[in-house]
Amino acid sequence: MKFQKQFVQSVRLYFKEEGEAWLQELPGIIHYCEQKWSMKMEKPYRLSINYVAPAKLRNGKEIVVKICIPGADFLNELESLRLFKNQGIVNVLDYEIEKGIIILEKLAPGYTLAEIEDDETACYLAAQVVRRLSFPAPRNTRIQTTRAREEVLRDTVNRNEKGYGPLSQHVLVNALSIFAKLNKTIAQYKLLHGDFHHYNVLASEQGNWVAIDPKGLIGEVEYDLIQFLLNRLPDKGVYEVTKKRIEILTNELNLNLERFFLWGYCHAVLATVWTVEGMSYNSCFYRMISIFERLYFEYYGIEIGCYVD
Repeated sequence: MKFQKQFVQSVRLYFKEEGEAWLQELPGIIHYCEQKWSMKMEKPYRLSINYVAPAKLRNGKEIVVKICIPGADFLNELESLRLFKNQGIVNVLDYEIEKGIIILEKLAPGYTLAEIEDDETACYLAAQVVRRLSFPAPRNTRIQTTRAREEVLRDTVNRNEKGYGPLSQHVLVNALSIFAKLNKTIAQYKLLHGDFHHYNVLASEQGNWVAIDPKGLIGEVEYDLIQFLLNRLPDKGVYEVTKKRIEILTNELNLNLERFFLWGYCHAVLATVWTVEGMSYNSCFYRMISIFERLYFEYYGIEIGCYVD
């Protein structure tokens, strides 16, 4: 069975020997799905590190099959899908933990929020989805808080005394300090999507928009929206577009503007770290670090690093 080249490379990069073994098992898991659920798997979507493909049941019903490497990430996603209780999230039809399988409803027409040409319209639609996803954090859950993201950044700082990729040591330390202070001052924890952006929001029936592929995270809504701000940016006028996006989302969701800027700065640094580690450096993420610095100075008249001084 021949898989997409980028998919194979990504699985091997992120999961090493475990990923290689899983790739060898994957054809058998696909066959298992077809037998257990009486379905016919179709050509997969464009893949990242999970195998996701449409399928058709014997009765003609169309579904989506997601096959993941069993482990923490898979369990976090499954728990998130169940905790959101189909409110603004794709519906889970069945699953099997041992083999890392989730059977999902197929959303129709299924195009993403990235295909909405007017950026302001996309922001308002995103706000509607986030409003439906707004749940208080559960008391007992395996899902980690944003402190886990802080620790990822701390590990990068500790391992790279002279900076990392395009990131100077000053920027890394500054972002880590702000990350830590924000985490210590969270007033209300919410269940978050964990990877909310244009490509993870799909159109469904009756004009509704639904989120897919949650990573699962506990923290503030402001943090959950930063990845959305980092995506689908124009080549020119990024500052103005980002400022307008933040204005719309802040007003629609009653967000804390200062914390929104600060989370933006921290996560832009972390997101840049991730792309350097994955050997697919994203200059757009790096560019957004200075955008959040400029926005913070414009609104508050001080450098963003002064927040922790």
